[in-house]
Amino acid sequence: MKKFLSLLLSVALLLSVCSSAMAASSIHWLTPGDTAAEVVEDDDRIIAAINEKFDIDLNVEYVPEGSTEKVNVAMASGDFPDIVTGAYGTTATQSWIENGMVISLNQYMDKYPNLKAWLDTYSWAAIDGQHYGLPFITQYSVANTLIGMRGDWLEKLGMDYPTNLDEMKAVLTAFTFNDPDGDGQQNTFGFSGQKPVANFDWVFYAYGRQYGDYELNANGEIIPFFEHESFIPAMTYIKELWDAGVIDPEFVLNDSSKLEEKFFQGKIGAMPHAMYRHVARLENSTKSLFPEATLVYGLPPVGPDGTSFGMNKAGRSGMMTCITAACKDPEKAVAFLDFMVSAEGNDLVRLGIEGIHYTKNGEEITMNEEERSKDAFSPSGWAHALAWGSLYWPLESGYMPATDPSRDRALESIELATAAQKPSLVKQKTALEVEYSSALEDIYNQYFIDMLYGNVSIEEGTAKLCEEWRSQGGEDMLAELNAVYAASK
Repeated sequence: MKKFLSLLLSVALLLSVCSSAMAASSIHWLTPGDTAAEVVEDDDRIIAAINEKFDIDLNVEYVPEGSTEKVNVAMASGDFPDIVTGAYGTTATQSWIENGMVISLNQYMDKYPNLKAWLDTYSWAAIDGQHYGLPFITQYSVANTLIGMRGDWLEKLGMDYPTNLDEMKAVLTAFTFNDPDGDGQQNTFGFSGQKPVANFDWVFYAYGRQYGDYELNANGEIIPFFEHESFIPAMTYIKELWDAGVIDPEFVLNDSSKLEEKFFQGKIGAMPHAMYRHVARLENSTKSLFPEATLVYGLPPVGPDGTSFGMNKAGRSGMMTCITAACKDPEKAVAFLDFMVSAEGNDLVRLGIEGIHYTKNGEEITMNEEERSKDAFSPSGWAHALAWGSLYWPLESGYMPATDPSRDRALESIELATAAQKPSLVKQKTALEVEYSSALEDIYNQYFIDMLYGNVSIEEGTAKLCEEWRSQGGEDMLAELNAVYAASK
């Protein structure tokens, strides 16, 4: 009897082992995702297709409100997922690496070519030669912010979209004082932006600023951009606009919604704004009150030298998707991520399953919106929830449905804004930047406002700004930055 029971136990154990070996690997992915994406339901067919392809059971957990902070809390609790996406270049994600919470991906790069190609693009993000995740830097090499203007106001005033600083000043002045809306009242402003200091980068670049993060002095050393020779003349131009009364005096109170509202209501004629997916929305929302309204945009104005211009900074922040040390099947997790950054993976999460979510006739693709709505696809040809927020966003991947009526204008805005993008001297945020940047930015913002309001002269304010900024951590941060910059050359 004992031998029989022992045999039964052995068989049961063997069956259990075989059953475990045959079971799909469970992959739990914790990510902020994209708050604008659709909800992924349990019966989602894109998830099912991925599960079948890799013999996994994928569970994608989106944290509420797309909060990376809630990802950090979850990781700090010790309840690790298999894959985690957090904010790139922060103390939290850095601690994951330092504390051995995530694994190096180097050992998998030769076997997984899509993963390798992605990491090679971000080769500078390796730490001591090791890649601990897939970085996704937003607006790393593409941009979409331009100065949008009321085209109908320009037409009424007999003016063109401004191409240089003198023309820009003339347009903003006319928008403020020449009754562009024709209501017989002086109730408009030429320009507005968002708090705390609007977006006057186009002025600094017009006067010769070269980079998106810092500048170089005559010795080739990194300095803050306000110590560059372009700062004082650019600040003087901005002050002239302010003193002339063409800048919305309430810009320091504007968030993105309030800024848009002022544009829609015809209170301002020009504003810096992300275009791309917003082109049609901005124009149509303005037309709801002013049917004749049009939205126009173009390259930012050139400066006194006739060539210098710019608007956007190359991105240095974004997301980082890692495989945790707790992952029971890292090979399957890597294979899944390799697929997600492949052309095949892109087609699946953008288009769906051929014959179900879309049909193809040659190069012509027809979306089946009824079937797509049953899974986590956004309407009107937009992609599945897995496509955005962790490794891609529409702008970075240049995705725009062929059926979108504003597609040509949207793609044009990317081309123009990217032409006005400036590179960074140091691509990766350093440890002291993460620690000090917020406080140092507050110092700059306060001096900018004081100089604009006339509480201190531009020359004196710039000198005091440089001194205080350096004394409050900037000096140490610059030393670290210069060491990184020297090592990269």
